[in-house]
Amino acid sequence: MDPISRLLQMGAAGAASAAKTYIEDVFSTWLYTGNNSTQTITNGIDLSGKGGLVWIKNRDLGVPHRLFDTVRGYNKSLSTDATSAQATTTTDFTSFNSDGFTLGVEATVNINSDTRKYASWTFREQAKFFDVVTWTGNGSNRTIAHNLGSVPGCIIVKRTDTTGDWQVYHRSLANTEYMVLNSTAAKATGTTRWNSTTPTSTVFSLGTDATVNASGGTYVAYLFAHDAGGFGDSGNDSVVKCGSYTGNGSTNEINLGWEPQWLLIKRSSGSAEWAIIDNMRGIINPSVSPWMPVLAANSSNTESFFTSSSNKAQLNPTGFTLTAAGFDTNYSGETYIYIAIRRGPMKTPTDATKVFEVVARTGTGSATTAGSSVLTDVAVNKRRDGAGGAAWNARMTGVNYLDSSSTDQEFSSSVAWDTMVGIKYTGSGFNGSSLTYVNWNFRRAPGYFDAVCYTGTGSARTVSHNLGVAPELMIVRRRDVGNDWTVYSAATGATNFLLFGTDASQASSTRWNNTAPTSSVFTVGTANSVNVSSGTYIAYLFASCPGVSKCFSFTGNGTSQTINCGFTAGAKFVLIKRTDSTGNWLVADTARGIVSGNDPLLYLNSTAAEVTTLDWIDPDNSGFVVNQEATANANVNGATYIGLAIA
Repeated sequence: MDPISRLLQMGAAGAASAAKTYIEDVFSTWLYTGNNSTQTITNGIDLSGKGGLVWIKNRDLGVPHRLFDTVRGYNKSLSTDATSAQATTTTDFTSFNSDGFTLGVEATVNINSDTRKYASWTFREQAKFFDVVTWTGNGSNRTIAHNLGSVPGCIIVKRTDTTGDWQVYHRSLANTEYMVLNSTAAKATGTTRWNSTTPTSTVFSLGTDATVNASGGTYVAYLFAHDAGGFGDSGNDSVVKCGSYTGNGSTNEINLGWEPQWLLIKRSSGSAEWAIIDNMRGIINPSVSPWMPVLAANSSNTESFFTSSSNKAQLNPTGFTLTAAGFDTNYSGETYIYIAIRRGPMKTPTDATKVFEVVARTGTGSATTAGSSVLTDVAVNKRRDGAGGAAWNARMTGVNYLDSSSTDQEFSSSVAWDTMVGIKYTGSGFNGSSLTYVNWNFRRAPGYFDAVCYTGTGSARTVSHNLGVAPELMIVRRRDVGNDWTVYSAATGATNFLLFGTDASQASSTRWNNTAPTSSVFTVGTANSVNVSSGTYIAYLFASCPGVSKCFSFTGNGTSQTINCGFTAGAKFVLIKRTDSTGNWLVADTARGIVSGNDPLLYLNSTAAEVTTLDWIDPDNSGFVVNQEATANANVNGATYIGLAIA
């Protein structure tokens, strides 16, 4: 997009103050597998209309990074790990689209040899987030106009017509200092890069160095905002921060005010890699794996290059935590700079099909993906035709899973989170040949569902979350040792709790500290099941989201009654638990059948196979109808129930 068009676009965006922008509109991490043919990546980012940058790296081949932006053109490529001039390509990257981009065939972006895996990061031009600027050098001190609409937090510059190092300005460095993106070197001093001048909300300054401003040379700059607001329902939320911290060699929590999804970290006080980390490839909580999937912007190496167990990070609702003395991330006494991008989605969902998917399937005994339409953060899998627990896998806990039919600690399973939709089962675990299963796949989204990992303290405390509203149903499970599943329901209150068993609701002050959750935190007491010192936990939080989900409660009437959830096409998923007396956690879904007649019934708290002889639930456009079934303990007259329905 030419500069005048981009100015008009930015101006129009500023005038249309009612328009709201969210991080999911301007940034995407998208993982894909090469197919050795034309491949279109549909990530929802409008590049053809708005402009931006696509950054691609093959994850398992030692080949260069590839960067394509809309200002230089789809057929011009740069590599962050090289000093070379931009290359002109004809078949590698073929178009910027209104909802992503299209690839041709080339090893660095799209081949199918040994099923090669790729990571792509898309940055859309948007005020207070990201901008792309090009210019021709004049050899004299000067300023360059930009459309970031705020003071840049980081500027990355590359000469495009000939060889030259990538130059990096960062707000945490002095305006006389710079770093080199294609190098492991520490920061250096050079007044001829930025002319010893701090950038403003409209321009940045250049000196006379050939890497940024040689007469007749051509250049591109990628600009990142810092804590500038401009996003979300309020229009005041920030989605990118460019900061710094000092390593401490142990647990080091970096507070951003929100959970990141993408990090670029570099040690500025000494030699180190430029580490790229994202939540799609995996940032595990806690960091128990020997290494996390890291790519180095300055290197063509594969992810396995970072094999050191000392480079560990984990995400939390307010930032990220370094958990070991990683030389590249957290060496004691050393200074680090970073760019952090906020996790999405930020927008409250209005369509349940975007955040929930139910899949009835037959196991293959080999690698298979369960799910085809929802970017999945948590997947629950249950066998139908025989005995088997209900396995809860979360993207943030990696290959580990918990079984809601058991109090055992978490186990490792044959899964991989390197797929954009659903969950990939890499072996026969939860995917036995010819066995039947059901998957319930959930995406985290404001007002609907969130998942939080935390470490216990042994003292009553609050835990931050990003649900954005007060949770109405919370399921908490200790992970590091065997323990109970502990459940909060707004209907039974903060002085009571339920277990993932048949038990009735019980009173206790040590679970929720007699304190109801809020839109930003939930409270845990001192019980081992929710908050023992150094114990590791995961909490699943649900809320009523109009037209999408409903956390309900009702009193049984002994016959049939309609549970109105505010839906228009009925519930696709229903979870019900009796609270005043014993009763299982009953589950129905439309993939297996919610019909007028007998319905397949599963128990989340049991290893039992599916029951198909009971008519305990019927369809209704507003939600569902529940019938009395004494065997299932459903809709008993005078009994009290809680549950969750998803449209």
